[in-house]
Amino acid sequence: MAGPMTVPARVLRLGLSLFGRLERSPEGEALPLQAAALPWRRGAKGETELLLVTSRSSGKWIPPKGWPMRGKSLAEAAQIEAYEEAGVRGRISDVSCGAFQRSKTHRALGPITFLIKLYPLEVTEELKTWPEQAQRKRRWFAPEAAADAVQPAELADLLRSFRVPRR
Repeated sequence: MAGPMTVPARVLRLGLSLFGRLERSPEGEALPLQAAALPWRRGAKGETELLLVTSRSSGKWIPPKGWPMRGKSLAEAAQIEAYEEAGVRGRISDVSCGAFQRSKTHRALGPITFLIKLYPLEVTEELKTWPEQAQRKRRWFAPEAAADAVQPAELADLLRSFRVPRR
């Protein structure tokens, strides 16, 4: 059985409307693109904490993420996902702190590799209720613990190396 594939000809024939937007990976492959927020805050002792949520399907820890949105930048889409999936609001950086690839199994197309761009979000408000709270858990982690909780290794490396963006 073949491993995860990049965008095959059959997907390209369906058009970009299926995935919204494609972007080239560092290896030059056209991959469907997603936007993710990396919610962060300063803890009681000034240490950086990162917020992760569980995925709906597997319960694995992930950053809040979703598809590009028409009329929104990737950073703005990531900010909306952070509200919907994690119940947080704040200041999003326009500059990605990195990208990682993740393979998922699409119901109709099988395994596909996605490119996910990560945008730091300084959390200024943590809501008691939010749209997906019944479907997910959220938890604050130290960067090293967050890295230990996630897959793939590319994402873990991004979390370990995260530094608070300059304003």
